Amino acid sequence: MNWLDRFHRWRKQRQLRHGRIPVILWEQISNEALACYHLSPHELHRLRELASLFLQRKNFSGAGGLVLDDRMRALIAAEACLLILNLGLEYFDGWLEIIVYPGSFVVEREQRDAIGLLHKRRAVLGGEAWDRGPLILAWEDAQPGTLAHSGGSSVILHEFAHKLDMLNGTANGMPPLHPDMDRHDWTRIFNHAYEQLRARIEGQLHTGIDPYGAENPAEFFAVVSEAFFLLPAQLYHHHPDLYDQLRLFYRQDPLQRNAENT
Repeated sequence: MNWLDRFHRWRKQRQLRHGRIPVILWEQISNEALACYHLSPHELHRLRELASLFLQRKNFSGAGGLVLDDRMRALIAAEACLLILNLGLEYFDGWLEIIVYPGSFVVEREQRDAIGLLHKRRAVLGGEAWDRGPLILAWEDAQPGTLAHSGGSSVILHEFAHKLDMLNGTANGMPPLHPDMDRHDWTRIFNHAYEQLRARIEGQLHTGIDPYGAENPAEFFAVVSEAFFLLPAQLYHHHPDLYDQLRLFYRQDPLQRNAENT
């Protein structure tokens, strides 16, 4: 172990000594957060450590009159860190700010039409991730017990998946793949599943995936990442090859985990 590795290990242990999520709060979180469903005791321990470090390295701020408390911050951290449970906190490096509104927020977009004219439009959002900028959430969509959560979706997983996608630059459905993964396999399988989703929507057929994923490849990656963690059996049934690519990328197997810990 070189001096830099020793320094990072010392820094991590120091941060955990002084900033580990308290036991009572973590017990509450582990009963509420989607991230904790079906995790083994060892995985819950590692998730608590990751979430604790995450809380110390990111700046949380409430907007629109929302006052954030420790429970809200810890819930967001736990669910976000599920994505990187076997990847590492460095996958969320390069940005600092998490902004949370009480409800949906309005943003203005500029978009060019087919003849090059620029139009402004307003969009109402429940979450947004900026490349190397802040990640923005609506608490009414993010908190446990919402209709969105019961339907197998998570704005937290969705937006933080965008952050992973952005590690290669612009979000385009191609996060940085591991050396043991094949870029051609990823591209072929994702493109096929993406086009299949668009075709099924056009044919007004059941999709098995949130139709919002058909917006563009970036949204497709975020949507199937939600499904991978929250509806793994459904995703595997409709797209086994796609599930396998996500298993390789996230280095997790929620389908197997759910079977072992149900």
